[in-house]
Amino acid sequence: MINHNALQFNRLLQLCSANLPVGGFSFSQGLEYAVEMGWVKDVHSTKSWVEMNLSQSIARTDLAIIKRQYEALLNDDTSAFIYWNQHLIACRESNELHLADVAMGKALIRLLKQLDAAEIQQGLQQYESLFDVNKIGSDMSFPSAFVLIASLFKLDLLLIQSGYCWTYIDNQIAAATKLVPLGQTQAQNLLFDITEQVEISIECANSLNDDEIGASLPRLAMASAWHETQYTRLFRS
Repeated sequence: MINHNALQFNRLLQLCSANLPVGGFSFSQGLEYAVEMGWVKDVHSTKSWVEMNLSQSIARTDLAIIKRQYEALLNDDTSAFIYWNQHLIACRESNELHLADVAMGKALIRLLKQLDAAEIQQGLQQYESLFDVNKIGSDMSFPSAFVLIASLFKLDLLLIQSGYCWTYIDNQIAAATKLVPLGQTQAQNLLFDITEQVEISIECANSLNDDEIGASLPRLAMASAWHETQYTRLFRS
């Protein structure tokens, strides 16, 4: 008999896998332009870039809103879930960041609808209204889709937030490996170092009041916007 906790752990690994077909690997989240400008050029500046975005952007927007959406799903409060989805999308400061968010959200929902697992299909029926753009007023953001499918997998909040942090960090380091470039050992050392900040970021996110949610990182926003007209690009904009 499969241990239920082991099954949950494997569902988390599946959701956070680089093989998950949501297209996260095709976006650099502004990193490609930061490398072009020399803002990120080695191991130390890569670490600083990713940690700053994790603590000041991901923690203060994505993780904080994931907490609220998780609670909304527990309470069958679809209105609250939709409200925070719209709030999250409004926090994206460039067209590229917005595109990455909704494109990955659409891909994850599309995958979710194609899964054969009975518990997933039952959950989809329960939350059918969340997939109606006319009702929610906007697309489904990636964090919203992430917390939805994670909830259907019966994962708790800490696992969901930790897994979401991993997907962000892993994508950024994978991009940096190509762009900076970094060696494979350097990349692994960065994963060890940066993931040590995940617990602190989650604690920060879960302590925020509603009116404290949001972040402004001008250099990230500008890098993402300027990336759209960068002469040569490996990543999508």
